[in-house]
Amino acid sequence: MKTVLVTGGAGYIGSHCCKAFAEAGWSVVTYDNLSRGWRDAVKWGPTVEGDIADAATVAAALRQYRPDVVAHFAAYAYVGESVEHPELYYRNNSFGTLVLLEEMLKAGVDRLIFSSTCASYGVPMRTPIDEEHPQSPINPYGWSKFMIERMVEDFSRAHGLNAVMLRYFNAAGCDPDGGIGERHEPETHVVPLAIEAAIKPGRVFTVNGTDFDTRDGTAVRDYIHVTDLAHAHVLAGEKLLRERGVHVYNLGTGVGTTVKELVEAVSRVSGCRLPVVYGPRRPGDPPALVAAAAKAKRDLGWVPEQSGIDRIIETALAWYRSRM
Repeated sequence: MKTVLVTGGAGYIGSHCCKAFAEAGWSVVTYDNLSRGWRDAVKWGPTVEGDIADAATVAAALRQYRPDVVAHFAAYAYVGESVEHPELYYRNNSFGTLVLLEEMLKAGVDRLIFSSTCASYGVPMRTPIDEEHPQSPINPYGWSKFMIERMVEDFSRAHGLNAVMLRYFNAAGCDPDGGIGERHEPETHVVPLAIEAAIKPGRVFTVNGTDFDTRDGTAVRDYIHVTDLAHAHVLAGEKLLRERGVHVYNLGTGVGTTVKELVEAVSRVSGCRLPVVYGPRRPGDPPALVAAAAKAKRDLGWVPEQSGIDRIIETALAWYRSRM
């Protein structure tokens, strides 16, 4: 049986990917320090509790389980926090990944799926954004991921590391079966915040920025269902078993949704009009991020099937209501 070691497997995207790998017949091992993940989200295979920067624990996990592929999700991912505390992001995301790569090299594990981000592109020069678009991050979170991409390229040239780097656009939605969902402490992601405002008394949804150069003044994002993201990782793992080299893919739909359109969709799907207030832009937010994802379709055979905005909200709403 093929084995995947999933760092950050107790987190939002990592746990959905663990499920997808398990359903595809892989043996799944979760590696997580549970500082921002959830123990009850680990449902597929054994767990190693440890920090990604703890070389001894990483080395022991690689020796014990001898994974065919490492899927690397362990990272901090709050743009605002990265602006206020960049040291957290360079230490955890960038340095932690360096430790992982060094231990993989020592253990002879040479296949990596890296959870990267569209934040590495910065403010786009053109949309939709393809993989050849220049990368110029505008916040420490994006820079921390950009630095990891450079490390992966350098480890490939020097040591033969094989990798698929997946640049996510806006992950959203929850497992359609209802077993796992999206939880952050604190919650800063737009879809859960909008849903909470719709269904929880006293909550208000804040639209951050109404003066962007977009069709209605609010930020445009390309929302991709987390289950579709998870499927792409399984396809990436299969590709790494067949092919060598480093491969980069955007994961998005090519369809942009403004924040105002998202608010309308949440109201429509939930049947509840959510209270809205308008605030200033958040530091480090580009006006529009929309993917060109034809390469992933061509090379991986990946086609998003759950990523219409109403479907994303429907699955997220069902999960949140099940927890009320």
